[in-house]
Amino acid sequence: MKKTLVIFFILGLSLKGFAQKELTAQDSIKVFYDGLFSALKNGYLHRKAVDWKVVEYETKQNLAQYNSFKTSLNEIKILFDKIGATHCIVYDQGKKYSATGKAISKAEYTEQWRKKYAAKPTFEAKVLDGKYGYILMPGMVFFDTSSENVHKIAQAMYDQIADIKAKNKIEGWILDLRLNTGGNSWPMLLALYDLLGDHDIGGSLNLNKKLVSTIKLENGNYLDNGKKVSFINPVGELLDKKKLAVITGIFTGSSGEVTAMAFKGRPNTIFVGESTLGFTTGNIFWPLAFGTTMALTNSYDSDRNGNYYERIIPDIAVSKQDNFDDLFLDRNIQESIKFLMQKE
Repeated sequence: MKKTLVIFFILGLSLKGFAQKELTAQDSIKVFYDGLFSALKNGYLHRKAVDWKVVEYETKQNLAQYNSFKTSLNEIKILFDKIGATHCIVYDQGKKYSATGKAISKAEYTEQWRKKYAAKPTFEAKVLDGKYGYILMPGMVFFDTSSENVHKIAQAMYDQIADIKAKNKIEGWILDLRLNTGGNSWPMLLALYDLLGDHDIGGSLNLNKKLVSTIKLENGNYLDNGKKVSFINPVGELLDKKKLAVITGIFTGSSGEVTAMAFKGRPNTIFVGESTLGFTTGNIFWPLAFGTTMALTNSYDSDRNGNYYERIIPDIAVSKQDNFDDLFLDRNIQESIKFLMQKE
């Protein structure tokens, strides 16, 4: 929080200095990139491995070619590639600027996945075959991270799960993270409170992969190092000992991986599907000039026991056998149900 206030102060001074005259394109570019470099040099996880003098000089040389602030944002990709900031993202009015993405060819995923993702899937909770709870948790990107807004998003999802729990005799649960390409994990984890229970569910690691903060759920509250971030109002029994299959895919990334990781170490849990994308670093939101925001990588993510994973590798491998039109024909669901049917 102190860092956020400092950056606002710096930006305020910078903009005030230009207030006496109308900002030129190069003025705006300077203000923005001064703030961006300040954020990276102060908060980026791998900042000590970067020769900032060289990188900053080369970037400023490149910026001289741009005749508008908007077009100068294309330089972000070059900068992030240069410093290895593969998980950092700058958001500007709905557009994203990031490093070169991990190449995934069309041959590596199914038409069923593409079609479902293209439809912009939302959260789903339903009952399969009258006895299995199915939860589809997609990615969620939003910028109002207030406790109230996170609660509102999480409670609506939690209530759907709780309703299934109350009205059905569920023999096991399936959590589908194949379409979870990232965003904010707070409402995801709060919505899944019943399945996670009152436990440590993860943490943040420093550059040396030593635990520096712990994430815990307790009585419906999301606690980061003991500080309440947000909450849901829980009802009924916990499900943290019930059988659960977690499905992951090659596009499961960032918050999707954090959500999967929260179930590592949970009893009666199995992972099905494909290895995840490999964005298992933690980001914080950092405000920049002119209404832009950066997701800034500042830590590694861990499971409840402080373990780090470059990616989540499933216990049962299933590749390219999705069927979102008929889940009973989906091999990931079939393998999940096999596990749920096993006697404890």
